[in-house]
Amino acid sequence: MPVGRRQVLAAGSLTVAGVALGAGTAHAAKSGEETKSLEQLYREAKAEGGVLTVYAGGDTATQQDGNKDAFEKAFPGITLNIVVDYSKFHDARIDTQLATGTLVPDVVQLQTLQDFPRWKREGALLPYKPAGFSRVHPAFKDPDGAWTGIFVDAFSTVYNVDEAGGTAPASARDLLDPRWKGKIVSTYPNDDDAVLYLYSLIVDKYGWQWLRRFVAQDVAWVRGTQEPADRVEAGRAAVALGTDGMLTPPTGVKTRFVVAKHDPFMAWAQRAAIFRHAKHPAAAKLYLNWWLSKRTQSDFYMWSVRTDVPPHEGYRPIWEYRNAHLDGFEHFMANRALVERFRQQLALYVGEVTGAPSPGWLGLHPGR
Repeated sequence: MPVGRRQVLAAGSLTVAGVALGAGTAHAAKSGEETKSLEQLYREAKAEGGVLTVYAGGDTATQQDGNKDAFEKAFPGITLNIVVDYSKFHDARIDTQLATGTLVPDVVQLQTLQDFPRWKREGALLPYKPAGFSRVHPAFKDPDGAWTGIFVDAFSTVYNVDEAGGTAPASARDLLDPRWKGKIVSTYPNDDDAVLYLYSLIVDKYGWQWLRRFVAQDVAWVRGTQEPADRVEAGRAAVALGTDGMLTPPTGVKTRFVVAKHDPFMAWAQRAAIFRHAKHPAAAKLYLNWWLSKRTQSDFYMWSVRTDVPPHEGYRPIWEYRNAHLDGFEHFMANRALVERFRQQLALYVGEVTGAPSPGWLGLHPGR
């Protein structure tokens, strides 16, 4: 995995002292936000048993190891079990567990945005507003605290600075240049709804003719959004479509993320929620407060969900990019008929998805 890709926080970079939140303010009390400090929540989580299970959307088993290490370093004695799988498998798994009374996770964080309003209506989620909730952008949270965004992810084009030869692709149309033939890798868009939405935006702009010509570029199709980023970083591909990247990569990282000036890209806040019947609610609350702390938000490799955390140098807040289509992804995900129709249309061009899922087959109750 390339440095920083999804391993969003360096292990040991945070301490309880470093991110401690003071006792609640009058504003927090009035808004219903958490008023306890991280230190207080930490003590309660330890007294509860010191264990937390999170189902996290992602592409590889080790993708959340950076978060796990940072959290456990900040709160010694708390064991964070993060189970990574495609969001579309996790949500089906959770629905099955809820229906059979065998719920495993305390917290869920997924890109399947359409699930959270439904789980709220079904009474499956615990209304809770972590400290800093009022600073979360209104588009990224449920007003009743059923869920909150914990980070902003975005999918676009990434390229390798060496392989690109000094000329980066600035638009989807640029990817049709013969110089990229045989050098492009992409997640199967018919396997990942976020990538599918990105492709829908491009097809809306350039038409199906663009997709026909793009497929003719001998694109390497893979499962998961991690593999395209890995291939570009390693120089095994020059360009990837349908993945993310660090906005300010450190020295030695060769991958660059493209925020197009005029072309569409897509971004969303990964939603997180605590289940009403979570076995470890105190640890779950600690986890969400840790994520929304200004220090953790500042360390994220893309954008913060908080309005009072400045973006990386050279970037604007994500809600100022109209071509990021923040509202569009949620509406797209909620319209399952549209999603399935476009998925099948697109499959006629890129072919059926092949290969085992990149996180492996995890079964019904991983983490139990």
